[in-house]
Amino acid sequence: MTTAIRTENLSRNFGRTVALSGVNLAVPEGAIYALVGANGAGKTTMIKLLMNIFKPTAGRAEVLGTDSRQLRGKGFCRIGYVSENQEMPEGMTVGAMLDYFRFFYPSWDRDLETQLTRQFDLPMKRKLKDLSRGMKMKAAFLSSLAYRPSLIVLDEPFSGLDPLVRDELIEGLLDRAPETTIFLSSHDLAEIESFSSHVGLLEQGRLLFSEEMTVLASRFREVTVTLAGPAALPADLPPAWLQPQTADCVVRFVHSAYHEEAAASELARIFPAARDIALEAMPLRQIFLAIAKQGRAQAQAANDEAKARGNAA
Repeated sequence: MTTAIRTENLSRNFGRTVALSGVNLAVPEGAIYALVGANGAGKTTMIKLLMNIFKPTAGRAEVLGTDSRQLRGKGFCRIGYVSENQEMPEGMTVGAMLDYFRFFYPSWDRDLETQLTRQFDLPMKRKLKDLSRGMKMKAAFLSSLAYRPSLIVLDEPFSGLDPLVRDELIEGLLDRAPETTIFLSSHDLAEIESFSSHVGLLEQGRLLFSEEMTVLASRFREVTVTLAGPAALPADLPPAWLQPQTADCVVRFVHSAYHEEAAASELARIFPAARDIALEAMPLRQIFLAIAKQGRAQAQAANDEAKARGNAA
């Protein structure tokens, strides 16, 4: 597998604050990869490390085969980058901005520029400072797509935009998808679920998982077991069963390694007298909540164990 982005134990500290810790990530060429997580999870730090805006405290990253610490000048001619806090030449008109940017990119496609200008309905003679936030983001997207980059990196690109503008930008991105790799960060699961091919979850600077969206969806199920009498959890639960709980004669949990035949056999063995077993596919939001809660529970357990060892010493 050829990768557009690869990191090895990538870490970044700001003083005593750990912003990113030991991230190992591989983004295949041609993927639409969404890096998701709550605000403050480390997504922007990750992107700034990839773009050589920050230097890593430890570990390394490769972007299009180049060490991220060596990215400069011509290296960015193959990379499009848009941030939610994009700095733009506010005193320029849209047309003047494009005239200015065009000079720096030998691969700039004038026909594509014209197509995107029409698609985004951009007013070429208006100054950027007079545009709405949505129009400014359209201008930023145009200026990053028109030179047909091999990689497009987007940091919370749809934050605060109205649904119509967001859909127009997503459409513009998907039109470019066959010829590029797209890597974007977001805290809004709903906006990325419909079009991303791969997804990774950051939680407090740690990458909890990274995989294809279809694989992730296929291995998670919400399981409800109805028993003949009062429900009780078995003493030795499989590790893939997350958030087990009971209520009256019902046991509920999230199966995080679901496979139809193996799960059927496992459930029949553990609950031989079950009256009914229901398995439901889970939306992305529920999957992420289950994983995040499990990660926090494990971190808390590790902290409690470390404190207990310290007190014993």
